[in-house]
Amino acid sequence: MNYWKEHAALRVILIAVLFIAGLALVIGGWTITGQMKGLVIMLVGLLLLILALALYNKPFQDRR
Repeated sequence: MNYWKEHAALRVILIAVLFIAGLALVIGGWTITGQMKGLVIMLVGLLLLILALALYNKPFQDRR
């Protein structure tokens, strides 16, 4: 499936949105110290950052 190779602009926009949202959640969760809610927010932010990285790497995936 060459969808992500053919739609580069959409991929860049999604990566930027996921990166900014993930970074904002990690920083926002970091400010909530001493509560479990802060850790959960940071983990959700980390998940968004990992999704941005996976979306970035998707067009370079080998079909072996």
